[in-house]
Amino acid sequence: MFTGIITGLGRITRVEALGTGASHGRRLTIATPPGWLEGVQLGDSIALNGACMTVTAFDQAAGWFTVDISAESLARTAGLDAEGAVNLEQALRANDRLGGHLVSGHVDGIGTVSHFAPVGESWELRIAAPREIGRFLAYKGSITINGVSLTVNRVSDAPDHTEVSINLIPHTLEHTTLGQLAAGSRVNLEIDLIARYVERMLATGALAKP
Repeated sequence: MFTGIITGLGRITRVEALGTGASHGRRLTIATPPGWLEGVQLGDSIALNGACMTVTAFDQAAGWFTVDISAESLARTAGLDAEGAVNLEQALRANDRLGGHLVSGHVDGIGTVSHFAPVGESWELRIAAPREIGRFLAYKGSITINGVSLTVNRVSDAPDHTEVSINLIPHTLEHTTLGQLAAGSRVNLEIDLIARYVERMLATGALAKP
């Protein structure tokens, strides 16, 4: 479990194939900021751009760790198949402050940046999300974009997608990879965990009056 509050900017420095077939995944080596791996152990969960991965090896002094990512996960995420910058967050501890919202680290869909431009001192980010997750997106609700917990300012439904508009303050642009986005960029999306359970209860009639 995570919070969507990014605690470090990492970089995928190496991508190795785990086999020769299309069904084989990749091993990623990620460089981290100095001291970021303090307390990390083998088997710990770390979110990379919002996708929960398991630490398979690490060197705290050198500042790197590795994860193995399956072909299935590669097909359902963006930005984890090549070298480049990634948002990092270690798993939530039971006594940690919940600064964002409850984030599972499971990517629900891949969105596409449709607009990214300055508005005053901030930036407006619009994402075209897959239509099937549009029902989970609401005004002033939470959404996770590349692992970052954000608040939805506007929702607009179209026949083939749902567009959400988000305001990004300078701090967010400086301390996450979101400042590197541009129109056409693909991003990992996770819907709000509470919305997921509410939708399931409504679908099964669990919220109906007796």
